[in-house]
Amino acid sequence: AALAAVVVGRKASAATARRAAAVKKKGAKVVHGKEIPWNLFTPKAPYQGKVIENDKHPQTLTEQTGDANWETTHVTFDHGGKVPYIEGQSIGVIAPGPDKKGETPAKIRLYSIASSAVGDNQNSKTVSLCVKRVVELDGKFANREKGEDKPDKAGTAYPENQVYRGVCSNHICDMTPGDEVLITGPTGAEMLLPEDPEANIIMLATGTGIAPMRSYCRLLFHDAAGADSDGGRKFKGVAWLFMGVPYSKSLLYDDEHQEYTSKYPDQFRYDYAVSREQSNAAGQKMYIQTKMAEYAEELWDMMQSPKTHVYMCGLKGMESGMAECFGPIAEKNGLVWAEFAKAMKKADRYHVEVY
Repeated sequence: AALAAVVVGRKASAATARRAAAVKKKGAKVVHGKEIPWNLFTPKAPYQGKVIENDKHPQTLTEQTGDANWETTHVTFDHGGKVPYIEGQSIGVIAPGPDKKGETPAKIRLYSIASSAVGDNQNSKTVSLCVKRVVELDGKFANREKGEDKPDKAGTAYPENQVYRGVCSNHICDMTPGDEVLITGPTGAEMLLPEDPEANIIMLATGTGIAPMRSYCRLLFHDAAGADSDGGRKFKGVAWLFMGVPYSKSLLYDDEHQEYTSKYPDQFRYDYAVSREQSNAAGQKMYIQTKMAEYAEELWDMMQSPKTHVYMCGLKGMESGMAECFGPIAEKNGLVWAEFAKAMKKADRYHVEVY
């Protein structure tokens, strides 16, 4: 009888274990065997954070270029340690609205996180975003008729025009320390860093697509969390950033890139493509793929290593730039670029987040 009781007990506990395994842990997701934070807060139950002043960056990162949508901001939220995340993830922000469809509050907008997991001040209680203020003049949509547009926090106004201001981007760009913000997430597993400290990382960013790249670089080259006991860095590979912007006044985090290069010249490289100010030898506008083409052989050789990962974030259409840059060199090596990229994706070495 005692043995029968043990067997029944074992069966019952095995069934319980199976049920427990089937129940996903709330607020977490397992990716490549590692548990990461996941949707701890939802649109129906968001976290209420607070805007705080950033310890290093002014809120407006860019300078006037003459374009209506010239401004990109760096905004930091205090989440009290309640919204943990890792490099490469995103959070959602809920603006009061009404949004384009008249919904109040507005539908959530996802933003790639621009700070490393410990946050800009390294206390694991903040999250920073890099947000471009969306302003369109006399376009298809307008939420301000002529004469209605008032100066935003940066002092820009277009009363002579019909204006569309992106609801969530303007909500964030107009924030002031002390303001409350509704946050959802974190989410996203496409852009996570490899575990291998000897991996090489090729980063391609257009505009605010720099956000996840900044989060990686902070961990790899800045934070105490990425420091080795010997005074060096835990990261032993090479990180190479290509960043595309329309004007040099639109460059983002240039001070940080210079700092990493001066401290770690063998590990960090960066190249900018400033499309409205630069051109290549053939007189073509300097886009990311144009700049990469200058290093096509070197980049191609790097990509042959299973340790090399490519990260791409920014505007749709970036991937076609890759084909333009590497199509000919792949062909020269008896390969088809689309198939090579597909194989890299399958090996989880080709990460794309475009919008």
